[in-house]
Amino acid sequence: MSLVVEDLAKRFGRVPALAGVTLAAAPGEFLALLGPSGSGKTTLLRILAGLESPDAGRVSFAGRDFLALAPRERRVGLVFQNYALFRHMTVADNIAFGLSVRPDRPPRAEIAARVERLLSLVRLEGFGERYPAQLSGGQQQRVALARALAIEPRMLLLDEPFGALDARVRKELRLWLREVHDATGVTTIFVTHDQEEAMELADRVAVLNTGRIEQVGAPGELAETPASAFVFDFLGDSNRLPCRVEAGQALFDGWTAPVAGDGSGPATAWFRPHEALLAREGAGAPVRVSGVFAKSAITRLECRGEDGTAFEVDFPKDAPEAGFAVGEAARLRARRVFVFPEAP
Repeated sequence: MSLVVEDLAKRFGRVPALAGVTLAAAPGEFLALLGPSGSGKTTLLRILAGLESPDAGRVSFAGRDFLALAPRERRVGLVFQNYALFRHMTVADNIAFGLSVRPDRPPRAEIAARVERLLSLVRLEGFGERYPAQLSGGQQQRVALARALAIEPRMLLLDEPFGALDARVRKELRLWLREVHDATGVTTIFVTHDQEEAMELADRVAVLNTGRIEQVGAPGELAETPASAFVFDFLGDSNRLPCRVEAGQALFDGWTAPVAGDGSGPATAWFRPHEALLAREGAGAPVRVSGVFAKSAITRLECRGEDGTAFEVDFPKDAPEAGFAVGEAARLRARRVFVFPEAP
């Protein structure tokens, strides 16, 4: 069932939360809404759930006017960051809650059978008689997802569902959530501010900034062809240097790097720490090493330019560049850079 959002706008007082958002999700797609706090992603999710009303715009789902439907009629499953489980109910009763309060409530035996299937799906067989307080945070989040799936939703909405969990549990649940999505095939909209989470889970990612969509694309597309400096900077650690662009080349003091796209004149070049090159002599921006840090298979060097600008440089642990010490002077270049048009 396809989701189409057109020119959606929402203000809270004088603050624009959404400013003309247009977006679509294909049937069965896993779409991540990625952005910093205040970018509008949760507001968009709440409008889809019927918890907020837009000031302007249209939303259709499977060809129907979604905004004309009451929240209960939309049949969406909603999972919050804080689980929102009923503490006085067992796991099984929590999962069955959405079914038990429906006007067309299924027979008791059918509800029990569906609960058992969902407990198996979320890998909590045998936990039905426990209470939320007897579960870990990761297990509670699985119960919350099972409860959302119990009503057989046409669309699943997830609002920072792993935000309250530690890094190791988040990693495990990400893999599990993708498996559940593939098993159910339900159209899923996933809100997160975690770049790694979005890039690992989603079929496509929509990057939001101050109520607008900066770019929508597959994770690989966003990584390889970011549409703006904001997208590049938000998707990972970044460095930047002033340059001049001419004939597809970024020109620096004594060295050049290829860039994609047209244009010429003064610009800012952006590059990732792993694309940086550091040498003790030769061409490059003059910097001084200010920190050396071990990060699993790489060494990260933090450097400062003559004007105090900070740079990060990553090398494999066995690379000769990893031998730099704090206080050493060096020259900084990059293998590949990105140059973006200035925002209007």
